[in-house]
Amino acid sequence: MVKICGITRREDAVAAAEAGASAIGFVFAVSSPRVVSAKQAAELGRGLEIPKVGVFTDTPGAEILAIAERAGLDAAQVYRDPGALTLPLWRAYRVREAIPELDADADAIVLDGSANGVRFDWRLAAALPRQRIVLAGGLNAGNVGEAIRAATPWGVDVSSGVETSPGVKDARKILEFVKAAREAAATL
Repeated sequence: MVKICGITRREDAVAAAEAGASAIGFVFAVSSPRVVSAKQAAELGRGLEIPKVGVFTDTPGAEILAIAERAGLDAAQVYRDPGALTLPLWRAYRVREAIPELDADADAIVLDGSANGVRFDWRLAAALPRQRIVLAGGLNAGNVGEAIRAATPWGVDVSSGVETSPGVKDARKILEFVKAAREAAATL
């Protein structure tokens, strides 16, 4: 599973879909330079046959559900417990020196670096029980193969690693990332 996250432009959503990405992500955290509204996300993803994941930080569950309905989201990636949700939950965690206690009921577990664009020791994820682990943070086409071989995750998630500036993706970088991820996964 390859997710291209932080989509803010229609051409980037199309480039991700055309490159063979498994999902695209929209950020709803107001502190992010990649933040979009529910209306913008709906327009960016309209007509694209690719799952859409919303990324939330401190948003209550009821608000996540309202945004998901307006934006056409297929899953919610959350960094804090939102309470009960009726759509697939991707629970995200910041990893520093160790893996925190994980939510066993989540549909996917996203392991992210200590800050945006910062990688962590991917070998920490290799010791986890086989579930839907997604690696994020500091990934790009040059290191995604190493990350996949080190952790054997279900998926990878990239944002800044395929950008020319915050929120502006590079179609060539997206294609190279998806290709490198798929090639590495095929060798496992």
